[in-house]
Amino acid sequence: MTCAYDKVYLDKARTVLGRMLDFAVYDLKYDLAEFFDLFLTSGAAARFERGDYTVITGMSGVELAYTILTLAGVPTDHIKPQYSVDRSEEFWTGWALAYYQWETALRFADIVRYVPIKTVASLYDPYHEMDIRQFCDRMSELRHAAKPETNLKLFRQNAGLSQRELADQSGVPLRTIQQYEQRQKNINKAQAEYLVMLSRALCCGVEDLMEKIG
Repeated sequence: MTCAYDKVYLDKARTVLGRMLDFAVYDLKYDLAEFFDLFLTSGAAARFERGDYTVITGMSGVELAYTILTLAGVPTDHIKPQYSVDRSEEFWTGWALAYYQWETALRFADIVRYVPIKTVASLYDPYHEMDIRQFCDRMSELRHAAKPETNLKLFRQNAGLSQRELADQSGVPLRTIQQYEQRQKNINKAQAEYLVMLSRALCCGVEDLMEKIG
């Protein structure tokens, strides 16, 4: 599996995102979901996702929070942060979510579309006491429950093709396409030739058809 960026930056990135959410909620008095929406729409999330070192290691969580507000055009007076002794649920939410995004290389917007940020926060108990991989497994379960369609099916539907039409245009057997869409076969283990044929017919990248499972 290809991760979002070099692992050497991961610990810092997790701390930055955790501190950003903690500061936004407890010091700036934002609702968690409201501020996370600003993170997404400001463009900061996209920079974070691709491992832009100026975002994930070049500033603190507090600085990132203020940068987001500036990018979003929200005038804000700078205040002195009140650092909590213990990690808050919001800190853990950012800390854990940053790991999940790094491991899956999914966009933050695609993650919270199916698992809203407040649902992520609700996993604090008991997952803050567990190995991070158990949190990732649970996140993937929630995503798959909320997003039953495979990427292949979504791209096919967006192209306006039936399964048979896709089979005719791609050269991949109809039954194979059906098995991929029903998850009877794992498309991540598909023949490279089939993936290339499908991606050409659907005008997308091979990686777009893969199921990122966390």
